[in-house]
Amino acid sequence: MVTLALFDNEDLSLPVPSQEAVEHGEVFTRAWVVELILDLVGYTADRDLASLKIVEPACGEGAFLGPIVRRLSASCRTHGRCISDAVNAVRALDLLERNVERARDVAAKALTDDGWGDADVDAVAQAWVRNGDYLLSGIRSDDPVDFVVGNPPYIRIEDVPDDRMAAYRAACPTMGGRADIYVGFYETALRSLAPGGRLGFICADRWMRNQYGSRLREFVSHGYSVDTVLSLHDVDVFEEQVAAYPAITVVSKQPQGSVVAAETNRAFGERHAGEFLVWASNEDATTLAAETFQAARLPHWFAGGDSWPSASPARLAMLEDLADRFGLLENAASGTRVGIGIATGADKVFITQDKDLVEPDRLLPLAMARDTATGGLRWSRSYLVNPWTAQGGLVDLNAYPRMAAYFAEHGEALRRRYVAVKQPLRWYKTIDKVDHHLTKRPKLLFPDMKLTIHPVLDEGGLYPHHNLYFVVSDAWDLRVLGGLLLSKVAEAFVEAYAVKMRGGTLRFQAQYLRKIRVPDPTAMSEADKAALSAAFDRRDVQAATKAALSVYGLAELPD
Repeated sequence: MVTLALFDNEDLSLPVPSQEAVEHGEVFTRAWVVELILDLVGYTADRDLASLKIVEPACGEGAFLGPIVRRLSASCRTHGRCISDAVNAVRALDLLERNVERARDVAAKALTDDGWGDADVDAVAQAWVRNGDYLLSGIRSDDPVDFVVGNPPYIRIEDVPDDRMAAYRAACPTMGGRADIYVGFYETALRSLAPGGRLGFICADRWMRNQYGSRLREFVSHGYSVDTVLSLHDVDVFEEQVAAYPAITVVSKQPQGSVVAAETNRAFGERHAGEFLVWASNEDATTLAAETFQAARLPHWFAGGDSWPSASPARLAMLEDLADRFGLLENAASGTRVGIGIATGADKVFITQDKDLVEPDRLLPLAMARDTATGGLRWSRSYLVNPWTAQGGLVDLNAYPRMAAYFAEHGEALRRRYVAVKQPLRWYKTIDKVDHHLTKRPKLLFPDMKLTIHPVLDEGGLYPHHNLYFVVSDAWDLRVLGGLLLSKVAEAFVEAYAVKMRGGTLRFQAQYLRKIRVPDPTAMSEADKAALSAAFDRRDVQAATKAALSVYGLAELPD
């Protein structure tokens, strides 16, 4: 049961932030969006809502509270209850006293309009809406709630006083890095749920992918079920125009079950929300491509603190299917490894095309991103001035007078690097060590930034620069693997997880390449291997995709 003590702010040592600071976070939700969220969490008038507890943690002027009270009032009529029976059924909080008063007026009007007496109306409205800070009000484990719904405040961390932000971070461990305030609202709400309880928020969805959301993603993955993710990026869901990348997210306190994932276009509105709700309520429904939204029911969600993928519902369904049936690209059993080339901290010093600059055995042939532009490896004759021995230690400069003189000439630039400041006696080291075994190994190289996935084969002999990522393997024929990774199926994995830059450029970094699922190379047919290898040699993306679909057992690649 939620009691008034749960929301008491009297013992807080921190002052309530100023009205001006808080108002940066006030973004009010349209009525049809509120109704959809209440339906999705199951807060419906046919249930005995007076026996349940719902919380609105930042009620503003009552955008959520009004529909909540109307449903609760109707439920009391249906179940023969007095509205006073529901005195502990609703709790709404806000930091601003003026919002508290307006929200109470909204609740009172809804009850009066439904015919309840003034005395009961005043009593419950006063009890339901309180002034307080949700993140600092405390959670009672012996008094869980059944629903938490709302639109958490949009407040940048720069707009929160340092002492209050420190208190928020202490209360909400998931608020790591540059996490926005709404991350704390998710954590606090989820911790307050009773078994089977449900959270329904409309909020920016960036926490699902950004680094600052990693702790919250990890938290959700343990003991909670992501039930619905409805992307509304281009939809007019707020009373004012806000570039917030909103999504409706429903999370329940129970083991992970199936998930409804959907995305909308800008034409999505109240009527289409009803259509979506009907479809989502049918547990036998699997996919739908309607005029204003696409939806798919996934068997489960993506676990852990890593970024959750962003794609069309049909693509998400495909990625989940492949994740269930195939292993990851990086795999100890097949000796397949993903890595990044060498970072020096001073490329102008360490990289040269002058093969007479230093002693010949101190020049390591280096593959640069530009060498891969054509799809074949065209070496630009770049070298790393290599300070590392084959055993992994730094060379003795006394043994290499030409290299010693060259490094001394550039000593100021080398010594002011962070890596040299930390280890002044090793001032001429590169940031990364050289793995001499890697040079001779055949490897697939991937430029960091590219519009499309672009694996290029190095037969062995070059060491990758840090703008290149590489894949080596003991079990794979790298032309076969190259064909698979050239395909649009492999690209779909990276596209779903990677940061997309201006103009649609993707980052093909190691953490995204590691998301790719691949078959066991020993289980593939010779025909599929030959098709992939030939497609790779011809740089034929269409043929590679066709062969990959066969390997993965897919009829088509969904949009």
